[in-house]
Amino acid sequence: MATKTEIATQVETEVQAETMVAEEGQTIVHCVCGQDAFYRIWPSTFLIEHSTGKKAQLITAFNVTFFPQWTPKSPGQKFTLIFEGLSKSCAVFDLKEIIPQEGGFEVNSIVRNGTDVYTVNLD
Repeated sequence: MATKTEIATQVETEVQAETMVAEEGQTIVHCVCGQDAFYRIWPSTFLIEHSTGKKAQLITAFNVTFFPQWTPKSPGQKFTLIFEGLSKSCAVFDLKEIIPQEGGFEVNSIVRNGTDVYTVNLD
């Protein structure tokens, strides 16, 4: 069960992310954890556009650590990834963590919306 501090931090992170989209044209992906596990993000995590193959680079992350550190998460907990903006012509893209081992995050065929803020479930 989330504490008041965890909920306040999550709300603050979501407000910061939405401000980044509005002011800087970035793409925000909120990731919802599907199980009790340790999570981390590699800098080699991208949004890959279907039509062009262009990769939007990861800029930063909130509420999760970068490789090699791990962050414990429970089901339903979130972390947020901030990427470069997608091309105006992009309609569908994939979230891929390209790493030299098995187990990288991959969410395929995310349909672009008008806000460029997305929520994906990680299993």
